[in-house]
Amino acid sequence: MSWEKIFSTRVFAEASIIEGLLSDNDVPVQLLNKQDSSYPMFGDIQLYVPHDMVVFARQLIDQQSEHLDFTV
Repeated sequence: MSWEKIFSTRVFAEASIIEGLLSDNDVPVQLLNKQDSSYPMFGDIQLYVPHDMVVFARQLIDQQSEHLDFTV
């Protein structure tokens, strides 16, 4: 299965919200935390979904981002 990055942030709460949104809608999601453990301002948290679910996942994120205070 091929995975594609669909979201990246430096704020763990944002990544968790999107991860939950995708999981609640039966989209398999993998969270990859590339932040430095000593300096969290360095590095990103990335979310990946299967290639065949990218369009659906982006639609979900776009719909949700209208109600939240962050951009995709």
